[in-house]
Order: sequence, then structure tokens, then C-alpha cells
Amino acid sequence: MPTAMQVVLLERIENLGNLGEVVKVKPGYARNYLLPQKKALRATKDNIAYFESQRAALEKLSAEKQKEAEKFGKKIAGLKVVMVRHAAEGGQLYGSVSARDIAEAATEQGGHEIGRSQVQLNAGLKSVGLYPVTVSLHPEVKVEITVNIARSEEEAKVQAKTGKAVVNAGASSAPAKPELSEEAKKALLEESALANEQAEGAESAEDAAEAAARAEKSAKRAAKKKAKAKPAAEEAEGEADEE
Repeated sequence: MPTAMQVVLLERIENLGNLGEVVKVKPGYARNYLLPQKKALRATKDNIAYFESQRAALEKLSAEKQKEAEKFGKKIAGLKVVMVRHAAEGGQLYGSVSARDIAEAATEQGGHEIGRSQVQLNAGLKSVGLYPVTVSLHPEVKVEITVNIARSEEEAKVQAKTGKAVVNAGASSAPAKPELSEEAKKALLEESALANEQAEGAESAEDAAEAAARAEKSAKRAAKKKAKAKPAAEEAEGEADEE
């Protein structure tokens, strides 16, 4: 099986070559896209000779297509396409928006047919927000439209006005906390009450300790006063006996 196939291009193909160039491509790419879309011919001697005989007509046709694409591009350039989708609180879609989805929505809302292959999208869009998307109308003509993905028409209007995606604060960076059951709420209240009792007990114990310390100090002061008062009392008693 050949690793490459030579074809002569019937129009300019981005990142491949210009009209009339003979290039090497993968057989699958040629059979599945270039040949059936009449964008190229196998680079045989007969086909190359045929192309040269038709070059002027093909170049004229390409110029006409480019002119039509430029005219069409002016109509859809800047088109804003609203797509309402189901999404989580953080903005993540339950699924994704594909190039086909965008082409269909743009055709319906813009009133001008846009093919899926014309929408340049490397991967499906997976969250709400505003996305600039390139539409290739011709190898030389590309325009940009805006895809506004939201959970409702109202949300889409807010996004269009602010230029930002509408998501719950913090929801995109942290998962939403699950709702507690009644049993869990009751257990949480009991734990909180117990913690409060323990705190109050600790405060009471601390107060009692401080009161005991104060009582001990008072007792010591009283003992000192009593010790000082005893000799004076004994001396007064002796003097009374002498008299």
C-alpha cells in the first residue's frame, strides 16, 4: 500500500498548496476528501494535461467563487449565534457543541446556509460562554462569528451584554456542596451543642480555679495577720496578770 499519493490541486488548499500544484498527500485524505469534493485530480500524465488545458477556466472559476464568498462574508461577519443548552451550575455542558451544531444554528439564525465543513472548530465546546468561531467560505475568505452558549435566552442576553459567561461564583473552581439530610443536620446540631457545653464547662472550671486561687491568697493573708496578732494578745494578757 503506497504511503503517499500525488494529486494536482484544482483550487488552493490551506496548508497544502495552490491551484495547479502537484502535491503528495495521504491516500485516505485524497480518496475521502480531495477527489470526491473535486478539489484535486490524481496526478497522472493525462490528468495533468487535462488540467493545463483547463487552467484558465479554473482560475476564472476560482476568482468568481472568491468574489461570491467575499460578498457572502460581509453578510455573516460578526453574526451572533445563540445556542441554549443544559449545563451544570459551574457552566459545564451536559455534552458539547460541535461544528455541525454551530453550522445548523448559524444557518437558521443568520438566514444564510453555512456548511459543517466551513466551521473551523478543533474540538467541541463544553461550557457556557462566548466563543469566536472562524467560518471559512473560500481559501482566501474567512469571517468570524460569535457563538453564545447559555442555559436560557435570558442568560444569553446577559452574556452578550457583559461579554462574560454567566456561572455561579466559585462553582467552576470548586464542586457544589451536597445538601445535608435531616439526620445529618440533627447530628451536626448535637455536636455543636456538645462543643458549646464543653466550652462553657471549661470556662466554669477556669473561673473556679481562679476563685480558689483568690481564696487561698486571702487565707494566707489572714493567717499572717493572725500570726502577728497572737504575740500582741499574749503580751497584753501578761500585763493584765501582773496588775
